[in-house]
Amino acid sequence: MKLGYTIVYVPDVAASLSFFGRAFGLQTRFLHPSGTYGELDTGETTLSFAAHELGASHFPDGFVRASDSAQPLGMEVALVTADVPAAHAQALQHGARELMAPKAQPWGQVVSYVRTPDGCLVELCTPVGG
Repeated sequence: MKLGYTIVYVPDVAASLSFFGRAFGLQTRFLHPSGTYGELDTGETTLSFAAHELGASHFPDGFVRASDSAQPLGMEVALVTADVPAAHAQALQHGARELMAPKAQPWGQVVSYVRTPDGCLVELCTPVGG
């Protein structure tokens, strides 16, 4: 077993792909012609986005939309970078909301948290042990 991909359900797939491109420098790998599913080029494990309508078709009893939640959901996407302060500033410049400014952690990582316009919680961090 291995992690294949992570899907974040969002109001507007193209807008989320565009935000992640501008804010984090991640390129779109695929956007379905329907606009309801898209992927970022993130290496072996894909970060994907799917439209709320697609989520509704999978979960007839409903689901919590991160974009509608006042607080971030209890899960995050972690993006590893050598320069957390610069990545954090760029994310804020493109519309992310700061949840925690870059901070050196006792175990040696520098970590920050932002919330994207679509509600996704993103941790920006240096490599573990780096």
